[in-house]
Amino acid sequence: MANPIKKLFGEIAIYGVSSIVGRLLNYLLVPLYTYVFVNPADYGVVSELYAWVAFLIVVLTFGMETAFFKFIQNEKDKARVFSTSFSALLTLNSLFFFLVLIFNDDIAGLLLYKNHGEYIIMLGAIVSIDAICALPLAQLRAEEKAKKFSIIQLSSIAINIILNLVFLIGYFNPENPEQGVFFIFIANLLASSVKLLFLSNSFGMITTIDWSLLKRMVFYSFPLAIAGFAGIINETLDRILLKQILFNPENPSSIDHAEAQVGIYSASYKLAMLVTILLQAYRYAAEPFFFNQMKNENRNKIYSQIMNVFIAVVCVVFLLVTLNIDVFKHFIQNETYWVGLKVVPILLMANVFLGIYFNQSIWYKLSGKTHFGAYIAITGAVLTVIINVLYIPKYGFIASAWATLIVYFVQMVLSYLLGQKYYPIPYSLKKFVIYIGLALALFTIASYLKVNNFTLNIIVQNSLLLLFIGVVYVLEWKKKSPI
Repeated sequence: MANPIKKLFGEIAIYGVSSIVGRLLNYLLVPLYTYVFVNPADYGVVSELYAWVAFLIVVLTFGMETAFFKFIQNEKDKARVFSTSFSALLTLNSLFFFLVLIFNDDIAGLLLYKNHGEYIIMLGAIVSIDAICALPLAQLRAEEKAKKFSIIQLSSIAINIILNLVFLIGYFNPENPEQGVFFIFIANLLASSVKLLFLSNSFGMITTIDWSLLKRMVFYSFPLAIAGFAGIINETLDRILLKQILFNPENPSSIDHAEAQVGIYSASYKLAMLVTILLQAYRYAAEPFFFNQMKNENRNKIYSQIMNVFIAVVCVVFLLVTLNIDVFKHFIQNETYWVGLKVVPILLMANVFLGIYFNQSIWYKLSGKTHFGAYIAITGAVLTVIINVLYIPKYGFIASAWATLIVYFVQMVLSYLLGQKYYPIPYSLKKFVIYIGLALALFTIASYLKVNNFTLNIIVQNSLLLLFIGVVYVLEWKKKSPI
């Protein structure tokens, strides 16, 4: 492969350290949470509220990260681009937090957390801080300061982990689960505050706001914000809808069942995180890389080669988890949660489709046709709502998992078809089919090769994983190394 691709994979490796190590550390909190929260309903509270956090961060960053990467390529005064976009995000999030402070009790009531306005205040602060930090972190990525980026992210994550351990092991009273929820949120808030402190020098870089530039950036980012808004609906709304749909106001006790469903589903969702971890590390490095290749005559060939390797790698992760689910399930300490394990393969493959979609989405970002991203995401959001509303009452969290898979598959197909029309990239559909088809076939075969002996089963299952890796080696590495 060409040198630019070597550079990309080098950046991914650095970003991967912060992303993978950080997420794995968070991953290790799952055993802790499922241990201290004996009742899945209590863990469901944490999971649902964090779904709102993810949702709001996307809304309150308003697609400005991508707009920043786009405009620093075209504008001579890069400092002015940062100052303008950062000022906009700072103002927006300050206003948001002010409204949270005023209406926290009302919001808590709407979310079925009456008398817990403190949850809303803490989460509002977390959202605002993380959204404000998005631009300074994007600047580090644009400047290719991956090491500094990783240090800041890892420091924040480490503080969050340490505080969780101290609070939940040292001070938590299991008979008071609300105390545990409070500890988790306060740990996150303190960790986010430290991250903001690391990035505080960015405030000194606010020199001026170019209103003409801001108008152009907002015009570019607005469709991306809509796409992000709709996209996060696909990622998080299932946990919100699970509670809202399964709760029956005429039967107040049904809230426990509803929150338990959220808790079980969320714990299993965590086992699908390995693909998500890889995708996050990839996103950090890939987005600025894609924009930097705009002037490269061989850019489309490079994008296609990257896609092949990406699909192969995420399929390896899919098989790694699904073929070793008897090992990974022990990350969930409480067997009460294991009823949700059946959704793990569905969610893993859903995230494979999401990763492919992210790769493909570069066509509308590079071409400036960001409105297509909004259309695709809105289509996905509508499907998410329809499938969840129709089938959650009957199938519970199983419906949510299948909705996620269907939506990401549809988005992937739509993005491919539109991309080939407006910004054609010579992707290898043959390899798409080979890698995904083979991964699903080996997963299916594995289900029929289960044996009672644990050690023997691990050997048999992972032999199939090695078979897949062998096929990838023959198709990607044997003739010409991709990196």
